[in-house]
Amino acid sequence: MPELHKTLAESLFELERELRALDLWDSRKPAPDALASTQPFAVDTLEFYQWLQFIFIPRLFRLVEYRAPMPASCSVAPMAEEFFRRREEEGCEVILVLERIDRLVTEN
Repeated sequence: MPELHKTLAESLFELERELRALDLWDSRKPAPDALASTQPFAVDTLEFYQWLQFIFIPRLFRLVEYRAPMPASCSVAPMAEEFFRRREEEGCEVILVLERIDRLVTEN
């Protein structure tokens, strides 16, 4: 596995661990229509952490699995900053992991 894909996979596992530690990991998948949103981050149908869990993480894991090229850009950390600003959970670690993922994807 190329180094980029390996590092990205490790970062995605770390993101999952951090979300679980904050109890922001759902045991049930949202309805199919909620996952079919066309809005950025599915803001009309999902909470941000649900978007991470059910759309973002699986999509990036598929890139890793198939050793596919990375998207031209990735900028998810600013949305995480906004999400955690309104919540009592401390999301610093989640934001740091997302900043790393943003850099990995965008710089390669």
